Amino acid sequence: MGLVRTAHQNFKPLRVLPLLKLERFFPGLMILLLSSSGSLAARAQILGLGPKPAPQPVVIPTLQPPPPGYVFPAKQTLTFTVDWRVFTAGTAVFQLEQQGTVQKITATADTIGAVTMLFPVVDRFQSGFDMKTGCSTGFSKQLQEGRRKVSSELNFDYAQGKQRQTEKNLVKGTSKDLTASIPACVTDSLSAIFYAASQPMAVGQSVRFPLADSMRTVTVAMKVEAKEEIKTPAGTFQTIKVEPTADEGIVKNRGHIWVWYTDDARHMPVQIQARLFWGTITFHLQSFETK
Repeated sequence: MGLVRTAHQNFKPLRVLPLLKLERFFPGLMILLLSSSGSLAARAQILGLGPKPAPQPVVIPTLQPPPPGYVFPAKQTLTFTVDWRVFTAGTAVFQLEQQGTVQKITATADTIGAVTMLFPVVDRFQSGFDMKTGCSTGFSKQLQEGRRKVSSELNFDYAQGKQRQTEKNLVKGTSKDLTASIPACVTDSLSAIFYAASQPMAVGQSVRFPLADSMRTVTVAMKVEAKEEIKTPAGTFQTIKVEPTADEGIVKNRGHIWVWYTDDARHMPVQIQARLFWGTITFHLQSFETK
């Protein structure tokens, strides 16, 4: 039993892989931003010796609509292999399809091989956003991770300024409904990957937008770091390397994540990597289709 328990513990981090659990893709990787000052007053505040500064109001940026000239894919399937440390742990597939003025996105994440025997993951995600405004139309997920089975539906009522989520635990037979405020327009954790692709990307600049996460709204900054050539099973691409972070509040440093978009009009994501304390996981584009 001891050996079985040890093997399970070794693979337990797969349960919280932020890239296999796409709803945590952006907010789960917010980093702690520390500022310092050479003034005596600032040092006193850090030590707790002086008066605490008044809390600053959180300013949420306005989600910028996609530029008129940007063309979203009418239909596209992106298939990735997911490598963890020295072996392939799973696959992820993104399917995009236009329905009227809405870009619909379906994503799947599945473990393969030995990982499936130890901790099977079969996750499904759906979202959509208006191609003119960029505003998300909703986000849903169906998760099967080991013995855990959960379904969740998140809807946005922009007229009322509310987001409403219904979550069901399919094992325990329980459910809960949550409501929270949102700005006039937000993106969600899945749509954000493809909404961001519509924005201009210049090295040294950042794209900032509001993202609905866990019944709150966070500001995501997509910092454009460099241009790189990336080799994947699907081919060699000239890319733009982007690091998404979120800068509100005090949170733990949970690692770094990067997305490589093609350096062309498409801005198609071809590689995603998360560097965490327990290892690095990388999404390599295996294939892409437009039919």
